[in-house]
Amino acid sequence: MLMLSFAQLGSTKGLGPVLAIGVAVGVLAMLTLLPALLVIFPRGVFWPYRPAYGSAEPTTRGLWARVGWAIAPRPRLVWVTTAVILGILALGLTGLKASGLTNAQSFRGHPDSVAGEAVLAAHFPAGAGEPVIVIGRPGAAAPLRAAFAATPGIAHVTPPVTRAGYAFLQGTLTSPPDSQAAYTTIDRVRSKVHAVPGGHALVGGDTAINLDVNRASAHDNKLLLPLILGVVFVILAILLRALVAPLILTATVVLSFAAALGVSAFFFDHVFGFGGADTSFPLLVFVFLVALGIDYNIFLMTRVREEAHKRDARHGAIVGLAATGGVITSAGFVLAGTFAVLATIPSTFLTELGFAVAFGILLDTIVVRSVLVTALNLDVGRWMWWPSKLAHTRDPAPAELGHERADALAGA
Repeated sequence: MLMLSFAQLGSTKGLGPVLAIGVAVGVLAMLTLLPALLVIFPRGVFWPYRPAYGSAEPTTRGLWARVGWAIAPRPRLVWVTTAVILGILALGLTGLKASGLTNAQSFRGHPDSVAGEAVLAAHFPAGAGEPVIVIGRPGAAAPLRAAFAATPGIAHVTPPVTRAGYAFLQGTLTSPPDSQAAYTTIDRVRSKVHAVPGGHALVGGDTAINLDVNRASAHDNKLLLPLILGVVFVILAILLRALVAPLILTATVVLSFAAALGVSAFFFDHVFGFGGADTSFPLLVFVFLVALGIDYNIFLMTRVREEAHKRDARHGAIVGLAATGGVITSAGFVLAGTFAVLATIPSTFLTELGFAVAFGILLDTIVVRSVLVTALNLDVGRWMWWPSKLAHTRDPAPAELGHERADALAGA
């Protein structure tokens, strides 16, 4: 979350510290308040289930133990098939139009503001309600106005008004102010007025602001996505004391994100009929899905590592999945439900964000974390933990695990 502080866009930049503080407060509560409550309400806190001494070992039974043993004989086939399917889902990214939303596309419905904008455009120049503003030096007011008025896409320019040492001009767009044509006109206006000698002109207005926001978002996407992945890799390498595992886990996070975004783009275009997506949409979906995906990686892989120390890497993968699979999927359903609530808000951006994150979380917890990562663990085996000591501990081949499968599933 703190990596968002490097964003160029102010709203994104300010979001980073706020979310980081929220995480820190959550950690503080979980390390102080929760343990105290568990002491006050010992086993009763799990009502109606009441764990007792002598309970059966939970990692030898249940759905996820069965899944792990089912993957064990042919892990390479499982992870290759899963990766190919996720890659096919990611192809939907080609249809993602994250170049911004018009005013009308920003709402699910027809609010009065959108209806009023349509009436205005029907009887006046399309940009009459949102003029382009140019300010510059008073001494260059006349040539600035001439350059402004000569720009294609500008219908009318007001006479210059001088206030506080600046010349102020307004121009009317011939295109809707939230259209790509209007953004192109802003670039032309800037090129024209910046060429006026001694004008020191600046171009503003709502259309110019939206254009600058879109460009800042595109800059942030290119900067922050690799920066976040780099930080994630370093954290995983320190936590797992390995290099191969963090590389593979980071790749699965990227694949999960791409598949979630691809499916979302398909639904936005062909099911919901949305006109596009906000420019900040890919970055926010990436931040949430990577943060949560790495959480689940840590839940799973730290347990796998503990079990690998007790026995070997491949058995550790099976036990780790059996122990954490239920926790990860339960957390996924809770978080998916939380984000899905955003779809009740009549805002296209929030609906898209809620759908993409909710779907991505379910895909990550049910398929990527539990099936793809487990299959990779079972196929790569001890080399997943290179260069740590675990990489030098012999583990059984997948074929050997196949012989244990029947007994394990019978016991489960």
